[in-house]
Amino acid sequence: MRTLGVVMDPIESIKPYKDTTLALMLAAQKRGWQLRYLQPHDLWVRDGTAFGRGRAATVFDDRKHWFELGEESVLRLGELSAILMRKDPPFDLEYVATTYVLERAEQQGALVVNRAASLRDCNEKAFTAWFPQCAPPTLFAREAEVLRAFHAEHGDVIYKPLAAMGGQGVFRVRADGLNLGAVIEELTDRGRRLIVAQRYLPEIADGDKRILMVDGEPVPFCLARIPKAGETRGNLAAGGSGQARPLTGRDRWIAAQVGPELQRRGLLFVGLDVIGDYLTEINVTSPTCAREIDAACGTDIGALAFDAIDKRLPLR
Repeated sequence: MRTLGVVMDPIESIKPYKDTTLALMLAAQKRGWQLRYLQPHDLWVRDGTAFGRGRAATVFDDRKHWFELGEESVLRLGELSAILMRKDPPFDLEYVATTYVLERAEQQGALVVNRAASLRDCNEKAFTAWFPQCAPPTLFAREAEVLRAFHAEHGDVIYKPLAAMGGQGVFRVRADGLNLGAVIEELTDRGRRLIVAQRYLPEIADGDKRILMVDGEPVPFCLARIPKAGETRGNLAAGGSGQARPLTGRDRWIAAQVGPELQRRGLLFVGLDVIGDYLTEINVTSPTCAREIDAACGTDIGALAFDAIDKRLPLR
């Protein structure tokens, strides 16, 4: 009997009709896996061995009753067949500490999705620098002079933090430069934090596309997240609306550029963010939109993910 540990935010707080973690749990349960629910504070290492305090979980595709939890028990994490790390950002020191525990679990036998070391190495904004041929003009800097020069060059720029999600802390500074100094001071904490600057892409009006990658291969449909009136952010968490679409040729080209590196790094379930023809982020922590794509296109992304996980398990 295969057992899946799921490290996530409080399960009672999720939105079951749109939660990708629930979709993955439902797919595993359908295949006969036993589920164990954990939160980051339930994990620890003792004398080099990774442990967790987990609860047996049963999940349901029901908006009002989507989970039941059983008895709590102490688990040797390395004895689990696989562990899904689905804790949402912020990617802070506590998140990093959790990856240390999960790396020990991986070395002791569990398949961790996504690989703990790669979660640490592949910041969701900065990882695009490995694929400059796919991305718009992008700068990672903390020095105000450098960030101002980028704005002077491109005229219309998006500034955002490295560690947030859901459109949090995203600012657009237009050609007039209004509030540029305040934006840079706030985001960099007066030069103490590295931030991202990207040339503004007017194609955002047609949607910020989420392309889900399973073991380096794209799901054939994406979810275009279209900003609400007056917004530059398409994130659903920022009020954007979702529209499922087939991938374009350019989308597939970007996926082909990124996919082999995802496979090499053990990043089995990843979300690419594409605006127009450009890759803007690579989401490795807890990519979403599977439920919306499944509902619109008849796909089963959870099953695709567990096909990939099943292939990896006999190798361990």
